[in-house]
Amino acid sequence: MQERVGGSKEEEELVTPGEVLGKASELKAGRGAYVEPRDNTVYASLTGRRSLIPPPSGSSDQRPTVEVTGHKAHGAVPEPGSIVIARVTKVMVRMASADIMCVGSKSVREKFTGSIRQQDVRATEIDKVDMHSSFRPGDIVRASVLSLGDARAYYLSTAKNELGVVSAESTAGAAMVPISWTEMQCPLTGQIEQRKVAKIGS
Repeated sequence: MQERVGGSKEEEELVTPGEVLGKASELKAGRGAYVEPRDNTVYASLTGRRSLIPPPSGSSDQRPTVEVTGHKAHGAVPEPGSIVIARVTKVMVRMASADIMCVGSKSVREKFTGSIRQQDVRATEIDKVDMHSSFRPGDIVRASVLSLGDARAYYLSTAKNELGVVSAESTAGAAMVPISWTEMQCPLTGQIEQRKVAKIGS
């Protein structure tokens, strides 16, 4: 997040639509804000972070501009259909949980969690999927966003060939090498571990 010159903590305050930002005699309304002429007050028009922009030097109007920056401007937000990179945090019998780190090539700045359900791991033999043979905590996976689930958790899918585990650490602490679409091997010990591997390239 860029620090503005003279930025103080209050400039990162979260506001919601209709919240009073100040008097129009003291502030100019910028993006995400509006002036209500009846009471000459500046209000927020969206949910986001309030920031004050100093007036340009030499300007006759010395009021700072107040802006409300919506969440989208604060890093990427997962949407259905987008490809995300996530770190697996927990593997259960029917699903795995993951923290979303990137949407496309952009990193996220808020915490978004994703769930990969058993039926979304791969496209074939869905009933034979073993979650513990597909993912382990700490694995980095490439997945597509199916939908917004509940409580800020997104449903993720690895059911295409190019989706799945892209990086995993072996029990010996080495980065494992994919040897098939279901196996990765530790270069130190030669030990093979099961994974739902993402196919690299064509």
